[in-house]
Amino acid sequence: MQHPSLPLNPGLARLTDYPFDRLRSLLDGVSPPDNMDPLTLSIGEPKHSPPDTITDTLNANKDLWGRYPPIDGTPELRAAIAGWMQRRFNLPDDAIDADAQILPVIGTREALFMAALLAVADDDATVLFPNPMYHVYAGAAALAGAEAVALEATAANGFLPDLEAIDEQILSRCALMYLCTPSNPEGAVASKSYISRAIDLARTHRFVLAMDECYSEIYDREPPAGAAEVCSEDGGNFDNVLIFQSLSKRSSAPGLRSGFVAGDASLIARFRLFRNYGAATMPLPIMAASTALWSDDAHVAENRALYQAKFDLAERLLGTRFGFKRPAGGFFLWLDVSEYGGGEVVAKRLWAEAALRVLPGAFLSRVAEDGTSPGDDFIRLALVHSPDVTEDALNRVLKVLR
Repeated sequence: MQHPSLPLNPGLARLTDYPFDRLRSLLDGVSPPDNMDPLTLSIGEPKHSPPDTITDTLNANKDLWGRYPPIDGTPELRAAIAGWMQRRFNLPDDAIDADAQILPVIGTREALFMAALLAVADDDATVLFPNPMYHVYAGAAALAGAEAVALEATAANGFLPDLEAIDEQILSRCALMYLCTPSNPEGAVASKSYISRAIDLARTHRFVLAMDECYSEIYDREPPAGAAEVCSEDGGNFDNVLIFQSLSKRSSAPGLRSGFVAGDASLIARFRLFRNYGAATMPLPIMAASTALWSDDAHVAENRALYQAKFDLAERLLGTRFGFKRPAGGFFLWLDVSEYGGGEVVAKRLWAEAALRVLPGAFLSRVAEDGTSPGDDFIRLALVHSPDVTEDALNRVLKVLR
């Protein structure tokens, strides 16, 4: 919405309401049952207890709150991140230059958004992203002044965009492509060959590939591949690639607002310059806590086991209802409720009849020319609560949607 008298950024007119604002509007005037405790499954905010390391390290470094932090983090933090990348993706010791290829950021939402401002050079550019998608991708494209191009990601193509089906003219104008693996909302995991093909396209058509891998530590059976290992196997060539990672899901610490961008050293240098002018910097005590978290894998294995137990629970309770398939990664369920009226109808019913707050899939999707979107038939449930609470929530869903 534009200001009635000021010529503001025209991209604002292309933004829809934020998904959670849309959900509030959808449920406005609908009251949940008085005899049920409301449960929020609409937002991917982990409820597992974060490690005590966070509080201990913040307290141990409380004197650092009085200092301005460096934009590129501390050497200790960058080294801890590089060490984690080496362990997680089986990289050689020299695969990542901690000083030139890693940039800590205040959570990856900010960094993913800013990637479009970094990459888009003119208003003829396209920004590509999966559909359904993490809503920041579309917002970043709009405010960067690019043409937002939604690439359908449905069951028919394994919930990952068909890279071979992208129009050559769109690719020729592409400045940035976002890919998410494991995907939000469906939990699909890209193979190394798929990631390699995306990198080939980025280099052939001279665009930035933004790999959103924030759920890479929350997986079911096999660790998802990542762009870092694909680049490492390509002789350590990270050209055109930016990788986004976060502690929010890995360490159940969304309030810490701590993540990083890694990859192409030339892009990282420009991203650093860009952020130095317009972005907040991670406070030094949070850098210290982040250093400790990236250095520890034990708490991550415990966290992952809790999510795996909830996958077991969902599989046992849901079976094949709502098109349920056990996700390979992430912590969302992407349920087909088309026979009950679609995502928005069911979201209202679940709130009114079961005190469950879920997100309609349409709120994570772009609308096509025919007025439909690939999320219309779906709801997204975030399995972020304890197993007991999750079991209660799933039983409520089943009671309403018999």
